[in-house]
Amino acid sequence: MARSSRRGAPRPERRTGRRHPASREAPTLPVGPVEIDTGTATVEPDTDRPNLVTLHVNGVPSSALDLDDPGFLSFEYMQQMAAFLALLPPGPLRVLHLGAAGCALARHVEHERPGSRQLGVDVDARLLELVRGWFDLPRSPALRLRADDAGHALTTLQPGSFDVVVRDVFAGDRTPDHLADEGFAAAARRALRPGGVLLANCADRPPLHLARRELVTLAGVFGDDAAHAGRLAAVAEPAVLKGRRYGNVVLAAVRPAVDPNGDQDGPAGAGALDLADPALARALRTLAVPAHLLTGDDVVRFAGLGRTDREAVTPTS
Repeated sequence: MARSSRRGAPRPERRTGRRHPASREAPTLPVGPVEIDTGTATVEPDTDRPNLVTLHVNGVPSSALDLDDPGFLSFEYMQQMAAFLALLPPGPLRVLHLGAAGCALARHVEHERPGSRQLGVDVDARLLELVRGWFDLPRSPALRLRADDAGHALTTLQPGSFDVVVRDVFAGDRTPDHLADEGFAAAARRALRPGGVLLANCADRPPLHLARRELVTLAGVFGDDAAHAGRLAAVAEPAVLKGRRYGNVVLAAVRPAVDPNGDQDGPAGAGALDLADPALARALRTLAVPAHLLTGDDVVRFAGLGRTDREAVTPTS
């Protein structure tokens, strides 16, 4: 598989969480490109605030971090994912990150929910080794790192192992096909506890064929009632949803807490997250870059659910 990378525009003025004490020893960062298994990695400090850095993998911005503030998230789509996570019950989480890179979101989760257990998967073993030292990441078992293909890693996990599965994997400017198909969705659903949520970063361009098609796939795997039951959603900046430019669409799907017959759908777990909760829509609207949430009838229309495959990827008016 080609090198996995994240797409996003850093916004270093955005801050969240509490900061580390100023006395913390600063890590030694590389100057210039460093060879990794899939090419090169570069850590670029912000010209005005050197504690803010962006990790570039093969020239692509892949993670943005504040070395003094582990709660900081710069990329807008990660801030959107954090809004979903904030709706989950208080306490530690079990989170799987497919496409780890610099582990910005994993740092945020550990900071906001101490005691969480997380697994970061990235195809580049050397990169994972380097970011451990560069970014002072939480140690195992708080954050375990594994070099593997994301799709293969999913097949090795125990069912119901995670509260959250995050997919943030790219080859070039799009998600590899094998990480956006029915097989991936089924494997992710299996890895989630009942009521757990899949958050998938889908970078797409007008008319958003990829995002629409993947929502149809997720609906087929997570349940035909997922959209109207508040278990299927899409979120992005309004300009992206309106098909005006290339950008990130965060797709969310929740594993049912019970099956249609009323039986427990797997091991005991907390109740399913309601993606139609007005609090989520408000949180997304009030981000530094406001985002719009599609649920219920809106996500049905957007994805073309219930139409043929060809109709489902035709842009709506």
